[in-house]
Amino acid sequence: MQLRPYRNSDEVAVIQLWQRCALTRPWNDPHRDIARKCAEDPSLFLIGTIDEQVMASAMAGYDGHRGWLYYLAVAPERQGRGFGRALIEAVESLLIARGCPKLMMMVRPGQPRLIDYYHELGYETGEFTTLGKRLVVDE
Repeated sequence: MQLRPYRNSDEVAVIQLWQRCALTRPWNDPHRDIARKCAEDPSLFLIGTIDEQVMASAMAGYDGHRGWLYYLAVAPERQGRGFGRALIEAVESLLIARGCPKLMMMVRPGQPRLIDYYHELGYETGEFTTLGKRLVVDE
């Protein structure tokens, strides 16, 4: 797998990947999520390719206090080969270089396999509740 920053020409393939990995939700327009990320800090949006074909993604953010990982996806037929781990390690390295002390992520309920996977990579379940409020409604 080759890792590189997201390119605008990746949009269709990335959204198809997210859909195949069941990451999209009706209330989050993936086109807008990509546009927002690219407007904010595209250097933290990584794409994994094999033979120039998009097969993995990771979108991260850093606010000066904590890093967050979003849209970690590996094509279902390529899972279990270390590609997700490689993406996470790349994101961690980028954030460490910025001085980020901690990387956070959210896992939707009903994903015990993912929780186990992240535990194996050294992530811990925290003693906190994540709250959110939509500031812009995507229609």
